[in-house]
Amino acid sequence: MKAVGFYKSLPIENDEALVDLDVPVPSPGPHDLLVRIQAVSVNPVDTKVRARVTPAPGQPHILGYDAAGVVEAVGAAVARFRPGDAVFYAGDLSRPGTNAELHCVDERIVGHRPGSLSPAEAAAMPLTAITAWEALFDRLDLRRPVPGAASAILIVGGAGGVGSIATQLARQLTDLTVITTASRPETVAWSRALGAHHVIDHGVPLGAEVAALGLGAPGFVFSTTNTDRHLAEIAGLIAPQGRFALIDDPASLDVLPFKRKSVSTHWEFMFTRSMFATADIAEQGRLLDEVARLVDAGTLKTTFAESFGAISAANLRRAHALIESGRAKGKIVLEGWG
Repeated sequence: MKAVGFYKSLPIENDEALVDLDVPVPSPGPHDLLVRIQAVSVNPVDTKVRARVTPAPGQPHILGYDAAGVVEAVGAAVARFRPGDAVFYAGDLSRPGTNAELHCVDERIVGHRPGSLSPAEAAAMPLTAITAWEALFDRLDLRRPVPGAASAILIVGGAGGVGSIATQLARQLTDLTVITTASRPETVAWSRALGAHHVIDHGVPLGAEVAALGLGAPGFVFSTTNTDRHLAEIAGLIAPQGRFALIDDPASLDVLPFKRKSVSTHWEFMFTRSMFATADIAEQGRLLDEVARLVDAGTLKTTFAESFGAISAANLRRAHALIESGRAKGKIVLEGWG
Protein backbone atom coordinates (compact mmCIF):
# COMPACT_ATOMS: atom_id res chain seq x y z
CA MET A 1 0.00 0.00 0.00
CA LYS A 2 1.02 3.63 -0.44
CA ALA A 3 2.33 5.61 2.53
CA VAL A 4 4.55 8.59 3.32
CA GLY A 5 7.33 8.58 5.90
CA PHE A 6 11.00 9.22 6.57
CA TYR A 7 14.18 7.23 7.20
CA LYS A 8 16.24 10.07 8.69
CA SER A 9 15.44 13.30 10.49
CA LEU A 10 16.17 16.08 7.98
CA PRO A 11 15.20 19.74 7.41
CA ILE A 12 11.92 19.96 5.53
CA GLU A 13 13.66 21.68 2.59
CA ASN A 14 15.44 18.38 1.87
CA ASP A 15 13.59 16.19 -0.65
CA GLU A 16 14.36 13.16 1.56
CA ALA A 17 12.71 14.69 4.65
CA LEU A 18 9.49 12.89 3.64
CA VAL A 19 9.35 10.24 0.94
CA ASP A 20 6.70 8.14 -0.80
CA LEU A 21 6.67 4.51 0.35
CA ASP A 22 5.22 1.13 -0.53
CA VAL A 23 4.65 -0.81 2.72
CA PRO A 24 2.71 -3.93 3.81
CA VAL A 25 -0.94 -3.65 4.84
CA PRO A 26 -1.17 -3.81 8.67
CA SER A 27 -3.22 -6.47 10.47
CA PRO A 28 -5.74 -5.25 13.07
CA GLY A 29 -5.41 -6.42 16.67
CA PRO A 30 -8.41 -7.41 18.83
CA HIS A 31 -9.47 -3.82 19.63
CA ASP A 32 -8.37 -2.35 16.27
CA LEU A 33 -10.15 -0.98 13.26
CA LEU A 34 -8.47 -1.21 9.88
CA VAL A 35 -9.38 2.11 8.26
CA ARG A 36 -9.08 3.10 4.60
CA ILE A 37 -7.76 6.66 4.85
CA GLN A 38 -9.58 9.28 2.79
CA ALA A 39 -8.11 12.50 4.21
CA VAL A 40 -5.50 13.62 6.76
CA SER A 41 -4.57 16.92 8.33
CA VAL A 42 -1.17 18.14 9.52
CA ASN A 43 -0.38 19.28 13.05
CA PRO A 44 2.70 20.71 14.81
CA VAL A 45 3.26 17.29 16.37
CA ASP A 46 4.00 15.91 12.87
CA THR A 47 6.85 18.36 12.43
CA LYS A 48 8.17 17.79 15.96
CA VAL A 49 8.27 14.01 15.56
CA ARG A 50 9.95 14.34 12.16
CA ALA A 51 12.61 16.59 13.70
CA ARG A 52 13.25 14.52 16.83
CA VAL A 53 12.72 10.83 16.05
CA THR A 54 15.47 8.63 14.60
CA PRO A 55 13.90 5.59 12.91
CA ALA A 56 15.48 2.16 13.24
CA PRO A 57 17.96 1.49 10.38
CA GLY A 58 16.10 0.68 7.19
CA GLN A 59 12.67 1.13 8.83
CA PRO A 60 10.58 4.13 7.77
CA HIS A 61 8.67 6.15 10.35
CA ILE A 62 5.15 6.98 9.16
CA LEU A 63 3.67 10.22 10.52
CA GLY A 64 0.08 11.45 10.64
CA TYR A 65 -2.12 12.09 13.68
CA ASP A 66 -5.46 13.09 12.18
CA ALA A 67 -7.60 11.17 9.74
CA ALA A 68 -11.01 10.59 8.26
CA GLY A 69 -11.82 7.34 6.54
CA VAL A 70 -14.01 4.26 6.28
CA VAL A 71 -13.69 1.07 8.33
CA GLU A 72 -12.37 -1.76 6.16
CA ALA A 73 -12.17 -4.52 8.80
CA VAL A 74 -12.49 -4.91 12.58
CA GLY A 75 -10.69 -6.88 15.29
CA ALA A 76 -12.34 -9.69 17.25
CA ALA A 77 -13.08 -7.52 20.33
CA VAL A 78 -14.46 -4.47 18.49
CA ALA A 79 -17.96 -3.51 19.59
CA ARG A 80 -18.72 0.05 18.42
CA PHE A 81 -17.96 -0.16 14.70
CA ARG A 82 -18.47 -2.37 11.68
CA PRO A 83 -17.03 -2.36 8.14
CA GLY A 84 -18.36 0.55 6.10
CA ASP A 85 -18.66 2.98 9.04
CA ALA A 86 -17.34 6.49 8.40
CA VAL A 87 -14.92 7.51 11.17
CA PHE A 88 -12.53 10.24 12.28
CA TYR A 89 -9.77 10.14 14.89
CA ALA A 90 -6.33 11.40 15.97
CA GLY A 91 -4.40 8.15 16.30
CA ASP A 92 -1.70 7.08 18.73
CA LEU A 93 1.78 8.58 18.94
CA SER A 94 3.29 5.20 19.77
CA ARG A 95 1.96 3.47 16.60
CA PRO A 96 2.46 4.06 12.86
CA GLY A 97 0.65 7.16 11.66
CA THR A 98 -2.24 7.93 9.34
CA ASN A 99 -0.20 8.95 6.28
CA ALA A 100 -0.99 5.56 4.74
CA GLU A 101 -3.73 4.09 2.58
CA LEU A 102 -4.76 1.66 5.34
CA HIS A 103 -4.27 2.27 9.06
CA CYS A 104 -4.87 0.36 12.29
CA VAL A 105 -6.29 2.25 15.28
CA ASP A 106 -7.77 1.29 18.65
CA GLU A 107 -11.56 1.65 18.37
CA ARG A 108 -11.71 3.29 21.81
CA ILE A 109 -10.11 6.52 20.50
CA VAL A 110 -12.23 6.69 17.33
CA GLY A 111 -15.40 8.69 16.70
CA HIS A 112 -18.25 8.31 14.23
CA ARG A 113 -17.68 10.97 11.59
CA PRO A 114 -20.08 13.95 11.41
CA GLY A 115 -22.57 13.28 8.66
CA SER A 116 -22.60 16.93 7.63
CA LEU A 117 -18.86 17.07 6.86
CA SER A 118 -16.78 15.87 3.93
CA PRO A 119 -13.77 13.64 4.73
CA ALA A 120 -11.46 16.66 4.34
CA GLU A 121 -13.54 18.82 6.67
CA ALA A 122 -13.73 16.02 9.25
CA ALA A 123 -10.00 15.24 9.10
CA ALA A 124 -9.25 18.78 10.27
CA MET A 125 -10.91 18.26 13.64
CA PRO A 126 -9.97 15.27 15.84
CA LEU A 127 -6.56 16.14 17.34
CA THR A 128 -7.37 19.78 17.92
CA ALA A 129 -10.87 19.04 19.22
CA ILE A 130 -9.59 16.48 21.73
CA THR A 131 -6.74 18.76 22.80
CA ALA A 132 -8.96 21.80 23.22
CA TRP A 133 -11.75 19.87 24.98
CA GLU A 134 -9.41 18.17 27.45
CA ALA A 135 -7.56 21.44 28.14
CA LEU A 136 -10.71 23.47 28.70
CA PHE A 137 -12.94 21.03 30.54
CA ASP A 138 -10.65 18.36 32.05
CA ARG A 139 -7.65 20.54 32.96
CA LEU A 140 -8.94 24.12 33.37
CA ASP A 141 -12.40 22.98 34.50
CA LEU A 142 -14.05 26.02 32.91
CA ARG A 143 -17.45 25.24 34.36
CA ARG A 144 -16.09 25.85 37.89
CA PRO A 145 -15.66 29.64 38.33
CA VAL A 146 -12.55 31.23 39.86
CA PRO A 147 -13.77 33.26 42.88
CA GLY A 148 -13.59 37.00 42.24
CA ALA A 149 -12.07 36.67 38.77
CA ALA A 150 -13.47 38.14 35.58
CA SER A 151 -15.68 35.56 33.88
CA ALA A 152 -13.28 35.39 30.95
CA ILE A 153 -10.70 33.18 29.26
CA LEU A 154 -7.63 34.31 27.35
CA ILE A 155 -6.59 31.96 24.53
CA VAL A 156 -3.08 32.69 23.29
CA GLY A 157 -2.85 31.79 19.60
CA GLY A 158 -6.53 31.95 18.73
CA ALA A 159 -6.14 31.37 14.98
CA GLY A 160 -4.07 28.18 15.16
CA GLY A 161 -5.56 24.71 14.92
CA VAL A 162 -6.16 24.20 18.65
CA GLY A 163 -6.98 27.85 19.28
CA SER A 164 -9.60 27.76 16.54
CA ILE A 165 -11.59 24.95 18.13
CA ALA A 166 -10.94 26.14 21.70
CA THR A 167 -12.48 29.50 20.79
CA GLN A 168 -15.65 27.79 19.56
CA LEU A 169 -15.92 25.45 22.54
CA ALA A 170 -15.47 28.26 25.06
CA ARG A 171 -17.94 30.52 23.23
CA GLN A 172 -20.61 27.90 22.55
CA LEU A 173 -20.46 25.76 25.70
CA THR A 174 -19.74 28.34 28.44
CA ASP A 175 -20.84 31.85 29.42
CA LEU A 176 -17.26 33.14 29.52
CA THR A 177 -16.05 36.18 27.62
CA VAL A 178 -13.58 34.79 25.10
CA ILE A 179 -10.40 36.79 24.47
CA THR A 180 -8.00 35.48 21.83
CA THR A 181 -4.70 36.68 20.42
CA ALA A 182 -3.71 37.17 16.77
CA SER A 183 -1.38 39.56 14.96
CA ARG A 184 -2.31 39.61 11.26
CA PRO A 185 -5.51 40.99 9.71
CA GLU A 186 -6.48 37.60 8.27
CA THR A 187 -5.94 35.75 11.57
CA VAL A 188 -7.79 38.45 13.53
CA ALA A 189 -10.75 38.08 11.15
CA TRP A 190 -10.59 34.27 11.39
CA SER A 191 -10.63 34.35 15.19
CA ARG A 192 -13.55 36.79 15.31
CA ALA A 193 -15.51 34.64 12.85
CA LEU A 194 -15.09 31.65 15.17
CA GLY A 195 -16.67 33.52 18.06
CA ALA A 196 -14.00 35.49 19.94
CA HIS A 197 -15.54 38.45 21.79
CA HIS A 198 -12.19 40.28 21.73
CA VAL A 199 -8.99 39.72 19.73
CA ILE A 200 -5.80 41.30 21.05
CA ASP A 201 -2.32 41.54 19.53
CA HIS A 202 0.22 39.04 20.88
CA GLY A 203 2.98 41.09 19.28
CA VAL A 204 2.77 43.57 22.17
CA PRO A 205 2.64 43.00 25.97
CA LEU A 206 -0.51 41.03 26.76
CA GLY A 207 -1.11 42.53 30.19
CA ALA A 208 -1.79 46.02 28.87
CA GLU A 209 -3.94 44.63 26.05
CA VAL A 210 -6.13 42.68 28.49
CA ALA A 211 -6.34 45.58 30.95
CA ALA A 212 -7.52 47.91 28.17
CA LEU A 213 -10.61 45.73 27.69
CA GLY A 214 -11.87 46.78 31.13
CA LEU A 215 -13.06 43.30 32.07
CA GLY A 216 -10.77 42.68 35.03
CA ALA A 217 -8.34 39.80 35.50
CA PRO A 218 -9.43 36.64 33.66
CA GLY A 219 -9.71 33.47 35.70
CA PHE A 220 -8.46 31.24 32.88
CA VAL A 221 -5.55 31.38 30.43
CA PHE A 222 -4.93 28.75 27.74
CA SER A 223 -1.61 29.12 25.90
CA THR A 224 -1.23 27.22 22.64
CA THR A 225 2.03 28.75 21.37
CA ASN A 226 5.09 30.78 22.42
CA THR A 227 4.33 30.21 26.08
CA ASP A 228 7.88 31.06 27.18
CA ARG A 229 7.62 34.45 25.45
CA HIS A 230 4.34 35.36 27.16
CA LEU A 231 4.72 33.67 30.55
CA ALA A 232 5.71 36.76 32.56
CA GLU A 233 2.77 38.71 31.11
CA ILE A 234 0.39 35.83 31.86
CA ALA A 235 1.59 35.71 35.47
CA GLY A 236 0.78 39.40 35.77
CA LEU A 237 -2.63 39.42 34.10
CA ILE A 238 -4.24 36.22 35.44
CA ALA A 239 -6.53 36.44 38.47
CA PRO A 240 -5.48 35.14 41.90
CA GLN A 241 -6.34 31.43 42.14
CA GLY A 242 -6.66 31.37 38.38
CA ARG A 243 -5.99 28.32 36.25
CA PHE A 244 -3.41 28.16 33.45
CA ALA A 245 -2.98 25.48 30.76
CA LEU A 246 -0.49 25.08 27.93
CA ILE A 247 0.19 22.64 25.11
CA ASP A 248 3.47 23.73 23.52
CA ASP A 249 7.05 22.77 24.43
CA PRO A 250 9.00 25.63 26.03
CA ALA A 251 12.71 24.94 26.55
CA SER A 252 12.03 25.72 30.21
CA LEU A 253 8.97 26.72 32.21
CA ASP A 254 9.53 28.81 35.33
CA VAL A 255 6.14 29.01 37.03
CA LEU A 256 7.51 30.40 40.29
CA PRO A 257 5.83 33.80 39.56
CA PHE A 258 2.49 31.95 39.79
CA LYS A 259 3.09 31.04 43.45
CA ARG A 260 1.94 34.28 45.07
CA LYS A 261 -1.38 34.03 43.19
CA SER A 262 -1.78 30.26 43.79
CA VAL A 263 -2.24 29.79 40.05
CA SER A 264 -2.56 26.13 39.09
CA THR A 265 -0.66 24.95 36.01
CA HIS A 266 -1.92 22.20 33.70
CA TRP A 267 -0.12 20.62 30.76
CA GLU A 268 -2.41 19.08 28.15
CA PHE A 269 -1.14 16.27 25.89
CA MET A 270 -3.92 14.49 24.06
CA PHE A 271 -1.83 11.35 23.43
CA THR A 272 -1.53 10.54 27.14
CA ARG A 273 -4.61 8.31 27.20
CA SER A 274 -3.57 6.23 24.18
CA MET A 275 0.17 6.06 25.07
CA PHE A 276 -0.53 4.77 28.58
CA ALA A 277 -3.78 2.91 27.83
CA THR A 278 -5.35 4.76 30.73
CA ALA A 279 -8.44 3.41 32.45
CA ASP A 280 -10.49 6.13 30.77
CA ILE A 281 -9.03 5.73 27.26
CA ALA A 282 -12.54 5.31 25.80
CA GLU A 283 -13.36 8.90 26.82
CA GLN A 284 -11.67 10.06 23.61
CA GLY A 285 -14.02 8.04 21.43
CA ARG A 286 -17.01 9.38 23.34
CA LEU A 287 -15.61 12.90 23.13
CA LEU A 288 -15.31 12.67 19.34
CA ASP A 289 -18.87 11.35 19.09
CA GLU A 290 -20.00 14.43 21.06
CA VAL A 291 -17.97 16.71 18.77
CA ALA A 292 -19.67 15.07 15.78
CA ARG A 293 -23.07 15.69 17.38
CA LEU A 294 -22.23 19.35 17.97
CA VAL A 295 -20.99 19.74 14.39
CA ASP A 296 -24.13 18.17 12.93
CA ALA A 297 -26.26 20.42 15.18
CA GLY A 298 -24.47 23.51 13.80
CA THR A 299 -22.88 24.37 17.16
CA LEU A 300 -19.29 23.77 16.02
CA LYS A 301 -17.65 24.42 12.66
CA THR A 302 -14.74 22.60 11.06
CA THR A 303 -11.43 24.44 11.26
CA PHE A 304 -10.43 23.24 7.77
CA ALA A 305 -8.62 26.19 6.20
CA GLU A 306 -6.62 25.00 3.18
CA SER A 307 -6.28 21.91 0.97
CA PHE A 308 -2.79 20.90 -0.17
CA GLY A 309 -4.07 18.33 -2.65
CA ALA A 310 -3.51 14.57 -2.61
CA ILE A 311 -1.63 12.73 0.13
CA SER A 312 1.97 12.56 -1.12
CA ALA A 313 5.48 13.26 0.12
CA ALA A 314 5.75 16.46 -1.91
CA ASN A 315 2.48 17.88 -0.62
CA LEU A 316 3.20 16.86 2.97
CA ARG A 317 6.60 18.57 2.77
CA ARG A 318 4.82 21.78 1.76
CA ALA A 319 2.40 21.41 4.65
CA HIS A 320 5.21 20.78 7.16
CA ALA A 321 7.04 23.87 5.88
CA LEU A 322 3.98 26.07 6.45
CA ILE A 323 3.44 24.66 9.95
CA GLU A 324 7.09 25.29 10.81
CA SER A 325 6.83 28.89 9.57
CA GLY A 326 4.31 29.65 12.32
CA ARG A 327 1.99 31.30 9.81
CA ALA A 328 -0.64 28.60 9.43
CA LYS A 329 -4.29 29.51 9.98
CA GLY A 330 -6.71 26.78 10.94
CA LYS A 331 -5.91 23.33 9.57
CA ILE A 332 -4.11 22.12 6.43
CA VAL A 333 -5.72 19.02 4.89
CA LEU A 334 -4.67 16.52 2.21
CA GLU A 335 -7.21 14.22 0.56
CA GLY A 336 -7.00 11.10 -1.59
CA TRP A 337 -3.98 9.34 -3.06
CA GLY A 338 -3.81 10.80 -6.56
